[in-house]
Parts: sequence; structure tokens; C-alpha cells
Amino acid sequence: MARSQLESIDAGETHLIHAGQPAPDFSLPDADMDMFDLRDLLGRRPFVLYFYIKDGTPGCIAEATEFSDLETEFARLNCPVIGVSRDDCITHAEFRDRHGLAVRLLSDSECEVSTQYGAWQLREIDGISRMGMVRSTFVVDRRGVVQHALYGVTPRGHAAQVLQLVRELDNSGIAHANRQGHRRHAQLSGHGPGR
Repeated sequence: MARSQLESIDAGETHLIHAGQPAPDFSLPDADMDMFDLRDLLGRRPFVLYFYIKDGTPGCIAEATEFSDLETEFARLNCPVIGVSRDDCITHAEFRDRHGLAVRLLSDSECEVSTQYGAWQLREIDGISRMGMVRSTFVVDRRGVVQHALYGVTPRGHAAQVLQLVRELDNSGIAHANRQGHRRHAQLSGHGPGR
């Protein structure tokens, strides 16, 4: 899709993602030009997907650096963090290497995935309305369901907030599994509602 076509997308076509919806599936190339297929994560483990404006801009550097600084914490929760922008794979590789980023960066040059997730929107920049990326983050649970859809986020401090959401998600999953286990135990022992 040409740039003029991207900018002519009608604002009425923006479909925002909401909590409770399944995460839209997609495949995109990463900084090493390897294909990333979301299907490999869906239904297997939680993940964070964030859309950012441009490699090398101050806010985007801060956001990617903070996510990378928390890599160990996200890994403990078995939760990969994936960043998406319109930049090409080579620019992503340079951005990653220059700043020592641990985040996997995907190239959405045609803005198809950004549109699917509602991150590609009509914006007013310097008094001119045009299509552009809205900084957005999605926290998806291990079933592939969006639990948090955050639009227009502030980059600094955002990674720590997202980590807390993932921790809460992880704790609620453990609590749910424990409730299920107690319910099964009660039924087996003859004390539960299944008797």
C-alpha cells in the first residue's frame, strides 16, 4: 500500500481493540528479517504487544529501553514483549543494536497490523489531520484474549506499569487454577456441589 493510500484511510475505519476480544492474528518480519507468527504465542503464553511511532525518537527510545531493562522480570512471567512500528527491518536492527534492546521489533511497513489493532489512526499533527501511529499497548493472556488495551500511552514509566498488569494477570491465572483445583478436590471428596 502506497503512503498516499495509507494517509487516505478514512478515520471511520479505525476499529479499536477492547478487553475481552481475541488478539488479531498476524505475521510480520522482525529486525533480523525472520518472520514472526503470532500464532506461535496465541493460546500458549501471555505476551505484550506495543505499537510505537518511530525508531530513534526520544520517547520511543525511552519506551523500548525501559521494556528491555525489565526483560528479566517479563521472562520470569514467561511473557515476551514485542514492539511494532512502520520502520523497516534494517532500521529496526540499527535501533536495537545502537541501544542494546532486548525487545523483538517487528516491521509493519504497510500498517496492516497497526490498523487491525486500532493503533493507526487519524491524528492532528501541527494543525493538519493525517493518519499516524498512536502509541498503544496490548496485554494478552495465555488464551490469546486481550486483557488490557491501552491507547495514547506516555512512554516514560509505561513499561513498569505494563509489568504490573502482567503480574496481576499471572496472579489471577494462578488464583483461577487454584479455584478450579479446589472445586475438583471438593467434588472428588464428596464435599462440593457436584455430589
